[in-house]
Amino acid sequence: MEVAAGRPGGDSVTPSKLGLFHLNAALYLLAMVVACVCVVGGVMSWQRYQERADERVEQERYGDVLKAARTEAEAFVNIDYRSAEESIDRVADGATGDFAKQYRSESTSVVELVKENESVMTGEILWAGVVDVDQDSATVLVATSGTVANVQTDNRATVRNFRLQLELQRVKGRWLTSDLQFVG
Repeated sequence: MEVAAGRPGGDSVTPSKLGLFHLNAALYLLAMVVACVCVVGGVMSWQRYQERADERVEQERYGDVLKAARTEAEAFVNIDYRSAEESIDRVADGATGDFAKQYRSESTSVVELVKENESVMTGEILWAGVVDVDQDSATVLVATSGTVANVQTDNRATVRNFRLQLELQRVKGRWLTSDLQFVG
């Protein structure tokens, strides 16, 4: 039998059963609290990770929509009679739905008119902004600045600034213009 230092020789060092029970209960409670904290922390971390993933997807969607709208608007405001068919094809390539049908059906007459007037329209995008976007559609406003020169202007460049509203649809993974309107 072991005896405790500083105690009379007959006192045992073995803890009592009641003291052991309290120690075990306290350790069990501590383990449960630690486990709960770990579970709650893990759930919160997973939720934050999901939120960030959703934010990245949304940012990528905005970027893709803006890129498609800018490309379409640039094609629309840059037409040269010396390569009229290619100029028109660039716009048609980014179009879908009724806008694509209408644009293609009128492309022959537009090419003839551009060549007849020796039109050269150049432009650049000043700014573009997404007005509304969801998973498969978007509305974008675009401001352009440029010039038009043709036989009616004696081939002198005349300033032309446009404000365009583009409606885009996601078709087979591509953002395409379904409508293009001139706005204020």
